Amino acid sequence: RDRKVCDLPIDHPSCSKQHAALQYRLVPYERDDGTSGKRVRPYIIDLESANGTFVNNKKVDTKKYIELLEKDVLKFGFSSREYVLLHENSKEDEEDDDVVDDKGGAAASNGGSNARAKREPSE
Repeated sequence: RDRKVCDLPIDHPSCSKQHAALQYRLVPYERDDGTSGKRVRPYIIDLESANGTFVNNKKVDTKKYIELLEKDVLKFGFSSREYVLLHENSKEDEEDDDVVDDKGGAAASNGGSNARAKREPSE
């Protein structure tokens, strides 16, 4: 709700001023051929909100990062609004995600791992 700090303010009385944070991390993974790479993954953390943060209707622990997956449903407090995490090219396979090779350079950029929260019309 604090518009000076929040990128996605939620105007609901059950939501805290600074309720939760989304963070993108560069994480290592192993490819099918056995080589290693890195890719960007979204995480959420509840910032000790009064009424909780929910992923797929399950309350997340405060101060603990949770990795988000495509089509995860996010809810904040008692708001009826749902936010669905979608990949930029959600119809394409995960293999097409933007990945970074071990040297920090882009290894592939067909997919795009810019996960976005898309608000579903409710409330």
